[in-house]
Amino acid sequence: MVGRALSTLMVFVLAVGCSAARAETIRVTIKGLGFSPAQTQAKVGDTIEWINEDFVAHTATVRGEWDMMVPVHKSASLVLKRAGTVEYYCRFHPNMKGSIAVAPE
Repeated sequence: MVGRALSTLMVFVLAVGCSAARAETIRVTIKGLGFSPAQTQAKVGDTIEWINEDFVAHTATVRGEWDMMVPVHKSASLVLKRAGTVEYYCRFHPNMKGSIAVAPE
């Protein structure tokens, strides 16, 4: 009886230990009129945080999807909802571009 209860407990512990990985926060710094890193990888459920260390406001914009305002010396964040490659840019400075390769959970 004790052996069976211990086996059941071990299966439960292993199942819990193998559950989905925790979501992460990926930080992108804005400095010198650029995104760093310009290309990054993430998973669905991860958060992207843009940190503006620049002297002017910026956005992280995906046309038709989202437009994150990132004020001077502030940050903005977004939880990624779909897999695929996301190309974004700054609406104020269209030459500033970045991409996120978003993998499924």
